[in-house]
Amino acid sequence: MNLCDLDDRKNCGNFGNSRCVALLSITDEVVKEVNTVCFEYKAQGMKSLNELINPTDSGWSLVEEWMKEANNSYEVLPRNPKRADEELLRAQITTKSPMGAIIHQTGGILIDGGWLRLLGSGSAKLNRGIMEWNKGKSFDKEGEKGGFLLIADDVLGGYFAINAGALGESIGHVYYFAQDTLQWESLECGYSDFIYWTLKGDIRQFYETFKWKEWVEDIQKLDGNQVFSFYPFLWTAEARDLRKVDRKIVSIDENYHFTMEFAGGR
Repeated sequence: MNLCDLDDRKNCGNFGNSRCVALLSITDEVVKEVNTVCFEYKAQGMKSLNELINPTDSGWSLVEEWMKEANNSYEVLPRNPKRADEELLRAQITTKSPMGAIIHQTGGILIDGGWLRLLGSGSAKLNRGIMEWNKGKSFDKEGEKGGFLLIADDVLGGYFAINAGALGESIGHVYYFAQDTLQWESLECGYSDFIYWTLKGDIRQFYETFKWKEWVEDIQKLDGNQVFSFYPFLWTAEARDLRKVDRKIVSIDENYHFTMEFAGGR
């Protein structure tokens, strides 16, 4: 599944040469930081906040540019400064990158009315910081090496993660775990390209077979720590007609562990 196409320099014409080069260079930086720092940082030798926060060259400026061009609705959730500092320290990613900037500048970002949730440092509507959420999933103990990093999820119980080796061969790419396949699949793009797609890409097409008639009203009943559970399960043939599928609200933590256990993953 090729979601973004921006990793291939031959496809830059669709987005403009300068933007594509900027995105690719930032993606390379994010991948490098994820591979060398985020999954292997230790209590000693961690970068300080002063080293991680770049006030003169922040990736947030780029994210704001993408927001101005957004085709999809979005809501930037307010951050708690103390919590934002803690999450950035745990992530060990500089704010020069869009990932570090989103962690430190936001409590998270809700896309398409809250259908899709991008993890930041946590807020009332999305009460999960990115590293807080990953503990017990991509890693168990602080400083432990992990094979992926969860970065976003949707109301279906679908999960987006950056691959660091555990999800497939495409290191640094964003993978999606879908409830209808119970498999991780590469979206063939990096974190920055993924964020750009959530704001400007065709989300409707990506989810077109899974949105029911009253979905807009129904997702307002959820908070950011909840998802829908479906029965029959979405991976069964009986669930192909969503009109015949029952939905109930469950905690996302419960959904994640149940789904991964059923799928034989972490």
